[in-house]
Amino acid sequence: VDCTPGNLGKANLEKYKKAGVKAIYQGGEDHELTGLSFNSFANYDDSFGANYTRVVSCNTTGLTRTLSTIDPICDIKKVRAVMVRRGADPNEVKKGPINSIVPNPPKVPSHHGPDVKTVMGDIDVTTMALLVPTTLMHQHNLMVEINNDVGIDEIIDAFEKRSRVMLVDASEGLGSTAELMEFAKELGRNRNDFYEIPVWRESINIVDNELFYMQAVHQESDVVPENVDAIRALLEMESDNEKSIAKTNKAMGIL
Repeated sequence: VDCTPGNLGKANLEKYKKAGVKAIYQGGEDHELTGLSFNSFANYDDSFGANYTRVVSCNTTGLTRTLSTIDPICDIKKVRAVMVRRGADPNEVKKGPINSIVPNPPKVPSHHGPDVKTVMGDIDVTTMALLVPTTLMHQHNLMVEINNDVGIDEIIDAFEKRSRVMLVDASEGLGSTAELMEFAKELGRNRNDFYEIPVWRESINIVDNELFYMQAVHQESDVVPENVDAIRALLEMESDNEKSIAKTNKAMGIL
């Protein structure tokens, strides 16, 4: 499982080939490095038995988890999302104090939309992103045009039934990323990891066949269970993605 800094993957790949070992890369590398990208829910089968794959980034994992949950009932027509990204990881002290909001990149689309397409096929998704002065989590604002006539209760039910997605209520003291991180501590998680994608229940709304919702992404941990599933896929240890997901969830205490 290659978790080295970005752009080292190409040189490492030659070493893995020479050693005759399989490899799983992370979202910091380009999809073209392996020609395969991985998400446990969206395209597990594509990497089954493969030699090399790439687990998509924390943001792409978050988008894919919730979009793949609602697509079967909504029949997604088009997705537009605004990504509010943390300015640095907690340990990146070299970046120092931050006092600005930075379009990142200052163009549309950002790389997140094309990255989602590497695991969700021909989905029509466009994203834009900005950095803000926080280290805790990312936050996504999604606007999803849908073809089917569904109700808010059906969306909520789908999210409640999907593991690795957690509906949270701002009204119960979980109205910010800071409070979500405190909640992870209360769950007794190792390293305060929040593997699930929290979706704010109050944000879910449907207006004229357009679904709106807000979610958060703990960039340090949401891809960890995906890497475990990717190991099973590459090594052909489990052919059924849902069985692999269930095994990983049980082992890691994921809801």
